[in-house]
Amino acid sequence: MLTGIEEVDWASLGHAYGPADDVPELLRGLGSDDPAEREQALDDMYGAVHHQGDVYDSTLACIPFLLELVADPTVQDRGGIVELLTSVGGIDLNGDEELDELDPEDEEFIPAGNYAMAAAAIAAGADVFLGLVDDPDLEVRLATPCALASLHPDPARVLGLLRERLTVERDTEVRLALVAAVGRIALRHEALHAETVDWLAWLVRAAQAPGLRLAALAQLARCAPAEIPDDVVDLVTVLLEEVRTTPPDRPTETPKTAAPTLIGQVRELLEEHSAGRRTPWTEELLRTLHTALDDRVDDRLALLLAQLRSPDWGQRSDAIWLAGGLIRIWRGRYEEVVRLVGEQLSDPEPRLREAATSFLERLFELAAPAADALAERLAAGPAGFADPLPLTPHGRDGHGGYGGQNGYGGQSGYDERGGYDGYSGRAGQGGHGGRDGWGGPSGPGEQVAAGFGQSAALLALARSGDARAVPLLARALEEREVRRELLYAVDALGPAAMPLAPVLRRRLAEVALDERLYERSAPLLYALAAVRGAQALPEVLRVLRGAPPNRREWVREACLRTLAAFGPAAREALPDVRELLDAPSAAVSSVAAQALWALDGPPEEAVAALEQWLRPGTTCAEWCAAAQALGAIGPAARDAAPALRAGLGSRDLWVRVRSATALWRVAGEPAAVLPVLLSAWEENRFARVEVAECLAEMGPLAAEAEPVVRAELSRRRRHNAREDGAGSHDVHDDEKLLTLCQAALDLMTRRGL
Repeated sequence: MLTGIEEVDWASLGHAYGPADDVPELLRGLGSDDPAEREQALDDMYGAVHHQGDVYDSTLACIPFLLELVADPTVQDRGGIVELLTSVGGIDLNGDEELDELDPEDEEFIPAGNYAMAAAAIAAGADVFLGLVDDPDLEVRLATPCALASLHPDPARVLGLLRERLTVERDTEVRLALVAAVGRIALRHEALHAETVDWLAWLVRAAQAPGLRLAALAQLARCAPAEIPDDVVDLVTVLLEEVRTTPPDRPTETPKTAAPTLIGQVRELLEEHSAGRRTPWTEELLRTLHTALDDRVDDRLALLLAQLRSPDWGQRSDAIWLAGGLIRIWRGRYEEVVRLVGEQLSDPEPRLREAATSFLERLFELAAPAADALAERLAAGPAGFADPLPLTPHGRDGHGGYGGQNGYGGQSGYDERGGYDGYSGRAGQGGHGGRDGWGGPSGPGEQVAAGFGQSAALLALARSGDARAVPLLARALEEREVRRELLYAVDALGPAAMPLAPVLRRRLAEVALDERLYERSAPLLYALAAVRGAQALPEVLRVLRGAPPNRREWVREACLRTLAAFGPAAREALPDVRELLDAPSAAVSSVAAQALWALDGPPEEAVAALEQWLRPGTTCAEWCAAAQALGAIGPAARDAAPALRAGLGSRDLWVRVRSATALWRVAGEPAAVLPVLLSAWEENRFARVEVAECLAEMGPLAAEAEPVVRAELSRRRRHNAREDGAGSHDVHDDEKLLTLCQAALDLMTRRGL
């Protein structure tokens, strides 16, 4: 075995971590009799030789030996090697933007030709996979169909073999893999597309097992969306019920002990997710079907409603994760879905309860139909709201972490999604990862901290604006650690949250003036601003004056925003605010000017401080900070109008938008402002919330914008929908856009007057 391995000059080859002289031992490890050694070797192959999908010269050199290992029936765990070869050789080079963007001068540059050579090398030896379709090893049979469909150079032969094998294969999951491979062939080979689609359509209606018919329907929808039957909702509902009542063809496997490898950890998570479920494979079939249905939102909603009413908790759990993917991309009437998700909060299955709370906490106002269920869950659950996650500092990252809001989450940088966001944006836009960007299924419920489940339910209730969250938030604030998002949700409660001011004040007084001051004080400062807790002025000034060097500017900015929210009641802070008008940071200086005006200081003094940032040579971020502060001051800053007009012609979109909105607020001038706003609307969808807010303020004077506003209201896809993930506030931001557009339209057409 592994003939010729010593003849390769491995030291002259490389992988992700340097010379590839360790690769021979990895290849031998794949053929070891020790299962731990085999798993470690496979993990290292993915980690170094095929790191993040890359194909190095050492990867190419491994291919003959990997094919030899796959062909040897004495080698165990060959299914994993088949999957590795499929990944190495099955990369689609067509339209791969990442490969197009590679820089040949980069030290880590990998020639695109490597990927083509890998595909060709594996295709040349792909006949080895033909003999594996009936291998005694179940994992090999599971991995082989995809390998054949992806790698073999004779797709017609493979198609016949897969269909023939389907008539004798008895394992349900292998049969599903065979159907999925047929669908892959249809997508990859146009000459076989019509024949394959006809076969899939036949299989959907054939007298076959319900899981197989469901798999065929999913692949039919994926390969030929136009062929999706009109009765797809009824058909899927019937098939799911038959799946639920059909005995499984093999017993549920006992989870293996996790190995200290990434592969082992992933396997453990998947096994934990599947534990106790009779047919966990339905989740992927339904995900494929939902992806194919795409903008058929009504059909997808009907499917979800049927799943959420299923007696099978696993089907209901799947529906919740799929609903997350639907609601983050598409607008719609989700009231009944949300209500049914709320009902899952009382289910005895902890994984189902966790899925429901994870879903609801991201809905903000859309979670209102589940508010009663959330309140009942909180009343019946454990007393604590502790956050089991470690406190981590916010950062200048426009996409990661939890972040804050309205400038309390740090300065998020400068990008297409919001420009300089230190004034009115969030620092954290990354969400929690997992399925569809909406988190993901966890392991067994006993591993989920009860306190976190309660804090998630409380967060969902508070973000929905339900006043029943207020006394529960007061209780949470009595605990040693408070989940930060709970404090950032206080503003959703409006005046009902004012009773929280005393406990927020006390908590701020307890914060140590040390290197972690920012991360501990910023959420409290935000919440105090939301409740207008001016009685906490001494505590806010203590933080402002005592900020240590670490993130001092961020602390000052957060304190100044809170002082501005307090308004004239915080006049005692005027000397401290004045000292910061000349701060070297535009963010601090601009917020100081805004606070000066809010505290009834002389507006001309504030305007003079801001105009220094509206001059040639300032950065886009500095200009935006000053422009937004001027807009907040409004007509009292009219003298800054000439400087703001200069920003309307900037090359930077965010400078133009924030100059235009500020110009409207300080001086009106719709003729100058409106063209800039409409241009930005079309140029960058992430600017639409700010633009719509200004259009709503302009009312009838923005009548020229009526067509674009109507078009936005008629769209089903959310303006900020992204296929590469989702931010925790994306749905909320899009719902805000819809509210602003409707308000603007009402005023434009004078229905609101």
